[in-house]
Amino acid sequence: MGRHRKSLWTNSGLSMAAAVLVGLGCTLGAAAILAALLFYVMKDMAMAGAFAGASLSLGAYTGAFVYGKYRRRKGLFGGSLCGALMYLVIAAVSIALTGEITGIKKLLLLTVFGAAGGVAGVNSKRPRKLRDQ
Repeated sequence: MGRHRKSLWTNSGLSMAAAVLVGLGCTLGAAAILAALLFYVMKDMAMAGAFAGASLSLGAYTGAFVYGKYRRRKGLFGGSLCGALMYLVIAAVSIALTGEITGIKKLLLLTVFGAAGGVAGVNSKRPRKLRDQ
């Protein structure tokens, strides 16, 4: 009889932390790519706010999608929570670096796109490597 090791995704706290890290990594990657596009190709900083919003949206959607895909339940709540936790991390970094808290619009943007990603993740195809659910 083989051993059955529990997945990371059975623990809600660890799975939320992993999804937030995936979302923040995707946000940083998208921000770097869009900043390079803005600086080297467009050579105009007028669209910086829109590109920052796009990278935040993509990161929140991706992190919540991963959470919903592997947890397979509570996509709306989990995705919104993932977006809110991403906002808390971004706000903490902002306070540490600039001394000011970020705007409430970022919280709304992250929670809405997080909820959409969580719902899409729950309704997506079940991963093959998911063993314990």
